[in-house]
Amino acid sequence: MCLPGWGILLLGREKIMRRPLTCVEICAGAGGQALGLAMSGFSHVALVEYEPDYCKVLKENRPEWNVICADVHNFDGRPYWGVDLLAGGVPCPPFSVAGKQLGKDDDRDLFPEAIRLIKEIRPKAVMLENVRGFLDAEFDDYRDEIFRSMRELGYVTHIKLLNASDFGVSQLRPRVVIVGIRADQKNIFAYPQERPGSAKSVGETLYDLMAENHWQGAREWAAQATKIAPTLVGGSKKHGGPDLGPVRARNAWAELGVDGRGVADQAPAENFKGMPKLTYRMMARLQGFPDTWTFGKKKTTACRMIGNAFPPPVAMAVGQEIRRCLENE
Repeated sequence: MCLPGWGILLLGREKIMRRPLTCVEICAGAGGQALGLAMSGFSHVALVEYEPDYCKVLKENRPEWNVICADVHNFDGRPYWGVDLLAGGVPCPPFSVAGKQLGKDDDRDLFPEAIRLIKEIRPKAVMLENVRGFLDAEFDDYRDEIFRSMRELGYVTHIKLLNASDFGVSQLRPRVVIVGIRADQKNIFAYPQERPGSAKSVGETLYDLMAENHWQGAREWAAQATKIAPTLVGGSKKHGGPDLGPVRARNAWAELGVDGRGVADQAPAENFKGMPKLTYRMMARLQGFPDTWTFGKKKTTACRMIGNAFPPPVAMAVGQEIRRCLENE
């Protein structure tokens, strides 16, 4: 008999019980990182998210998840002492070139809370992601401070810039992924192998969605949308309606035959003329979400959720390597 959630590894005639690896995730958002980690074999015992709309989406997609709708500042990690992984996508505006890059002086910086939770939980591994701007020279001292704190807590630290397109995501989306492995673990962590050129073009990725209302120009559109997408943006609550970013981004979308000045409610109609807009379902697919993942009924909020998400295929790839590192069988 197998306990719920436990797996069985067969070695010859022997059966070895393998427990699921547990995870606490902060700043869970719409679940991109959580979904990827779940696909890599981690079982979430808690997901902390501040925004009620996001919490609702997490519960709708995974009713079995323990979603804690709370400010990370008020989250006590001590009841989760000893979980295998503490993960999170701490807010990126403090380090984003689209913002003021205030770093630790930005009140949205949650790296100090992540360090507090590492101390309270003492997980076997830590995985934190952020934007490419986190690697800028002006943050050298702050990065050193974060890594020094992790090392003092007993973790071997790793940092690398990963491109989502190297993991099959049809989007130019570089993200910094920090991994810490507790020093008492036997195995050495290595980042997943990148696969340049593995991502399909925007046309290949979205053709069926563009054609779902029988748009006569869908095939021609797909044939010329031969590149991967620029980085999807989510914006903030202060941002207006949903669109695909500033002028530079819109120009890149236009090269793919996409009107980036807004987001459509549905795919182009049969006799549509001109450049189509993306729907949020199309955006989600470009971000690596499965088509079954829902984002609620508010288009602006859904687009923000998707644009701010960590692509599930990248999280899965990193999660698989963390799992290999933690499993000693």
